[in-house]
Amino acid sequence: MGISLGTLLLKTGAAKWLSEVTFGALGLQHMPLLATIALVSAFTILIHLGFASATSLSSALIPVYIALASTLTAPQDGLGFVVIQQFLISFGFLLPVSAPQNMLAYGTGAFITKQFLKTGIPLTVIGYLLVLLFSTTYWKWLGMV
Repeated sequence: MGISLGTLLLKTGAAKWLSEVTFGALGLQHMPLLATIALVSAFTILIHLGFASATSLSSALIPVYIALASTLTAPQDGLGFVVIQQFLISFGFLLPVSAPQNMLAYGTGAFITKQFLKTGIPLTVIGYLLVLLFSTTYWKWLGMV
């Protein structure tokens, strides 16, 4: 079902429209690539709070990110930008509902939501900063960004 949603968004032009409505107003296509990565990455992490499945989030967002990447001045037509965002979609550290494995652990009663946040916030911040570091160094050296 997720692949169908992604295909539908791309074929109908809805992904391009969503990209323009969501990110076009911010003028991301005129910003430096690192600033765009930083802003969209923060958006990706925040929007994950409302999704329990990285698969469903990927199905909804990756077509939009592909459309956004086509407007950016980025190597390989923005492929690296999309790969980075797909990587960030897996950041389900903050809440029990952020990932199925979190819900399983929470369901045992051994953890409370506050414990998830106490661990998840530092992990998310560290992961976000590493993504920015890799975007300016390693991934840039590989020609991804």
